[in-house]
Amino acid sequence: MALPGSRPHRALILVENLSVPFDRRVWQECTTLRDAGWEVHVICPQGTKRDTEREVVVDGVHILRYPLRAATGGPSGYLSEYGSALWHTLRLARRVGRVDVIHACNPPDLLFVVGLLGKLRGARFVFDQHDLVPELYLSRFDRGKDLLYRAVCALERLTYRVADVVIATNESYRDVALRRGRRRPEDVFVVRSAPAVDRFRQVPPEPGLKRGKPHLLCYLGVMGPQDGVDYALRSLAKLRDDLDRTDWHAVFVGAGDTFDEMVALSRRLGLDDLVEFTGRIPDEDLVRYLSTADVCLAPDPLNPLNDVSTMNKIMEYMAMSRPVVSFDLREARVSAGDAAVYAPANDETEFAKLVARLLDDPGERAHMGRIGKERVDGPLSWANSARSLLAAYAATRD
Repeated sequence: MALPGSRPHRALILVENLSVPFDRRVWQECTTLRDAGWEVHVICPQGTKRDTEREVVVDGVHILRYPLRAATGGPSGYLSEYGSALWHTLRLARRVGRVDVIHACNPPDLLFVVGLLGKLRGARFVFDQHDLVPELYLSRFDRGKDLLYRAVCALERLTYRVADVVIATNESYRDVALRRGRRRPEDVFVVRSAPAVDRFRQVPPEPGLKRGKPHLLCYLGVMGPQDGVDYALRSLAKLRDDLDRTDWHAVFVGAGDTFDEMVALSRRLGLDDLVEFTGRIPDEDLVRYLSTADVCLAPDPLNPLNDVSTMNKIMEYMAMSRPVVSFDLREARVSAGDAAVYAPANDETEFAKLVARLLDDPGERAHMGRIGKERVDGPLSWANSARSLLAAYAATRD
């Protein structure tokens, strides 16, 4: 907190993956720092349907956005995207001027370049590791540990080396920072992602959203190669074909690289009359679906990234008191505990059977929903994460 008459501390937060405030985790960090007396600036891409202004102040947070074309195809597309993002970020960082902290949210692990230049002017550099990029590369591209994999490992090492403080989203990521990044324990802080409670408030369920069926299944999240929407669709086909269950309607909320591919897969599986894709929708519509859903789906398959990553969708389902079906991933269990049931990794048949089990047991669904809500309101709440974030920032001044 700035003293009376002194200038506030200035933080510059760098994001490439999503626009802000659409990126909910980053927005929570922004508002937490703002409320603690920091002057907060953000550089991020423009959104397509929202967050489109080039320069804007939102609730006291100063945001500069740049145009960015998302990657298509293989790794070469990401080289183009990330190179463009780095150039725009460097350009806009000059406009912001001198700051006390440069806070870079990955991917990509290229933003340390901005942090290094800032350190030459007296800033401290915070690395907010949203993704393990080497694991992301292995999980997204079936190329093995090739030259590009070794390059992303080198960029991660450089980012760790430049950082004064590392923020990890969970204990698994913290362990990577300690072991692979060779960081001191006192320099690594866990700031878990947590749902914004003002965004996830239940409303009365709307039976019409079930399209005449007794039950509604819901998926919320990004649709990329590693997100498992294809696993969910194949599981639903097994629910229909192998278990003879058509007493449900499923809605998939979200967008991403594989959205069109997933719609096409749904058609090939003959699920058109049972499955609906909404794309990205306003928060008020999202809450309507989640308030009506009987079971929520977390079909992220086991791979090097997913096993150690906290899935925002699971946290958001829990905030809405919804029971979850997930594959058995390490950090999924840490997040959900008994608020979810777990199919063996990537086993679509068992996933379908667990969905059927929950559909037949409203008492179990209600019990799991209560457990999840208690977890996000208690030990996994943003209030705890906010304290850790402010402790990380305090450490930059030690």
